[in-house]
Parts: sequence; C-alpha cells; structure tokens
Amino acid sequence: MILAIESSCDETALAVFDPAQGLLGEWIQSQIALHGRYGGVVPDLATREHLRNIGPMLQRVRESTGFAGVTRVAVTQGPGLAGCLAIGVAAAKSLALACRVPLVGVNHLRGHVFSPFIGVHAEAPEAFSSRLDALLPHLGLVVSGGNTLLFTLDRDRRIQVVSSTKDDAAGEALDKGAKLLGLGYPGGPLIEKRALRGNPAAYDFPRGIGPRSDLDFSFSGLKTSLRYQLEKMTPAEVEARMDDLCASYQQAVVDALVRKTTLALAREGFRSLGLSGGVANNQTLRAALGRVAEAGGIPLLAAQPKHTGDNAGMIAFAAWVDPSVQPCEPLAALCIEPGLALG
Repeated sequence: MILAIESSCDETALAVFDPAQGLLGEWIQSQIALHGRYGGVVPDLATREHLRNIGPMLQRVRESTGFAGVTRVAVTQGPGLAGCLAIGVAAAKSLALACRVPLVGVNHLRGHVFSPFIGVHAEAPEAFSSRLDALLPHLGLVVSGGNTLLFTLDRDRRIQVVSSTKDDAAGEALDKGAKLLGLGYPGGPLIEKRALRGNPAAYDFPRGIGPRSDLDFSFSGLKTSLRYQLEKMTPAEVEARMDDLCASYQQAVVDALVRKTTLALAREGFRSLGLSGGVANNQTLRAALGRVAEAGGIPLLAAQPKHTGDNAGMIAFAAWVDPSVQPCEPLAALCIEPGLALG
C-alpha cells in the first residue's frame, strides 16, 4: 500500500492506495474559508495551517486504516508554495522512517496527468494494465489555477508536453475575472454559477492570440478585454448584466481550451482524451470536450471531481502507475521542485 501526502498549496490531504483494491481512504482539510477573506491564498497562513493540520490528520489515517500495511510513502515535491511543500516533505520523511519503508517524491502535475485513470482502475483493478494499454496513446489537458497545458502519454507511459500557456493559466484568468467583477474567491465556481443564467454570446471576448495552428494558450488578453468592457459600464449596468458577462467570459475560456485541444487531437491517432486539474470541474468545459471526444470516436476520461483539485489520491496513484517515480531512502535529499517538471 502507498500512503500519500499532498500539501502544495492550501489543502492538506492524505490518501491510502492499494493497487489490488484502489483508494482505501482519502482525507482533506481545506483552507478556502480562511483565504477567502483575503481574496486569494496567503502563503504564510497556508504554511501555518498545514503545520496545524498534518498531525491530527495522520492520526485519523492511523485510526482508520493503520500504517502496518504501508510499503511506500509518497509526497508532493513540487511545484507549489515552498513553505507548504516543506511541511509535507518533512512529515513524509518522518513517516517513512517510522514505518521503515521507501520514500518517493511525486510531481504535482504528473499527479494531474494520471488522475483521469483512477476511475479506470477503480472499475476493474485486476484488469487495469490491459485497459490502460488500450487507451494509449493518450492526449490530456491539465487546466488549473496555476497551469494550462496539453500533453501526450505514449504506450510506455512517457509524458511529452506539446503546449502550455504563454501567460495566465485558465483558472487564473477565471479567478482574476471574478475579482474584476467583484464576485470573490475562488472565482471560477462563482463565475460558473452566474454563467448558468447568462447568454454566452452577449459579449465578444477574445479567444487567445497567435496563428490558428499554434497550440499554445494565452489568457492575459481576455482579462484585459474584460477590464476594458467594465470601464465602459456603470456599476448598475455591471450588476444588471452580470450573468451575461460571466457567461461570455467563461465561454471565451472554454472555446480557447476546446479549439487548441481539437487541433492537437487531429495531429495524431489518439485512443483517449483526458481532462484534469481544478478547472476540469467546470461543467461547460466537460460537456464541450465530451462532444470533441465523441466526434473523434474516443472516450473522454475526465478526472472525478474529488481528484480535480489538490488531493493526495492522485499523488498515491501516480506513485504507483508512473514509471518515472523511483523510491529513495527516507533521509535522502528530496528536492522541492519549483516549476514544471513533466518530461
């Protein structure tokens, strides 16, 4: 069994994964209410909360599943907030020493890469290897507050990033858009809620920059376009048209993601399409990519809602399924990765 710890940002999360059965337990302590007062994550407060939460949460795991069957401890080693990551790494090293088992560091984004396959494993753990082979090569979209990228997963489970964002991530654009609209934090879900009642064609916001054949994303121009639009309107007009503004802004984000994904999908004979990351919870995006996958005659593998945000389930799963993850001694120098490390 693998016990995993995730602490890259503002969620303290633990999970226990058994390859023969799947995820035996998942625990998460959210800090959204705390950081919502400040309009975003405050790193020092996030680190303090991880330090406060990690001990009691480990006790809950011990009471629920116990540590006796754990054969490996996995921990997120980056990218993320350095102080937050350090708390998780320190706890993982201590736990690995106490259990006398190897320690593995997992890149947070690689966790997102493999998270859509957790559901495939859960359906038939004994047949997972053959089912995974049938879904490769795979094209995946990771879309979150900090990252937006397209990648391929080949038959040897090797990852290659084929595009990323030139500036803001899609989730960041949604959060910043919500802030401009005065909606609060976290912005993406708030925009989605208002968008349900709005007209997505009411305002013509940009869908990115560059030539149509370019796979890279760009969302900074979209945010600027919204600011210019709001400057033309009175506060009363903004409030009266809030639903339309949200619907149009969200649609611009979704259209940009779908257009680039469709273009990438046409370049190779993929057997499946994946969607993961925090923004993968957006139902408009899920439905749009579902139609893209259906048109291509392949399945859409969307990460389960509980595995789209920061969670330890995907870290535990990646520690098992990702061939690049290698164990080390508990006292080994586990490097905290500051940025993108998928290759």
